[in-house]
Amino acid sequence: MPRKPRAATKPKAISSATTASAATSSPSPQNALLFPDDNAFIIWLEANHSTTPQGTWLLIAKKNTSPPSITYDQAVDTAICYGWIDGQRKSIPDPGTHFAQRFSPRRPRSIWSARNVAKVDTLAAQGRMKPAGWAEVDAAREDGRWDRAYAGPATMEAPADFLAALEGNEVAREFWGGLGRSARYSFLIRIETAVKAETRVKRIEQFVELLEEGKTL
Repeated sequence: MPRKPRAATKPKAISSATTASAATSSPSPQNALLFPDDNAFIIWLEANHSTTPQGTWLLIAKKNTSPPSITYDQAVDTAICYGWIDGQRKSIPDPGTHFAQRFSPRRPRSIWSARNVAKVDTLAAQGRMKPAGWAEVDAAREDGRWDRAYAGPATMEAPADFLAALEGNEVAREFWGGLGRSARYSFLIRIETAVKAETRVKRIEQFVELLEEGKTL
């Protein structure tokens, strides 16, 4: 059964947050919004998802801090329902209890992650997906981005074309073999999210040269 939003709960504010309309101002961590729960974010997106092209910043409370907020995972799920996506994260040093997370409408041709692709099935089963969210899913399915969804750092494997390029450069291949998972992912995610084939080829060439020099991203 679809969840019916409760009455709107006005986001609370802390020192670096405001509850003013983020739809009409340039978004920044300094005017981030603090939603006490996902229902409050649902209500905000219902009113603003189609009229806030630059998106907004949310304040997310760290574990066991106050005031409490919607969690990062809750915000990601809700954003997907409305065709939005999470982006850059910024630390808030004072008072240090929250961080700022950017959310905005998904851009045309934006690459999907396998994690978010899997989330859609769950959200659909819960009756939470909205027309704007389905529009982004349909567009991705039509142009092939859905099938090209990239894996997370724990499961992403080096693609065949990149491995073939490494085979032709022993120095780069040996340096690659000594890198940890996090360092490797920095390369792989940039390869897998290249929209154009020529961009992918160029990145692979650049990365092999970088690895030959013993450098990481």
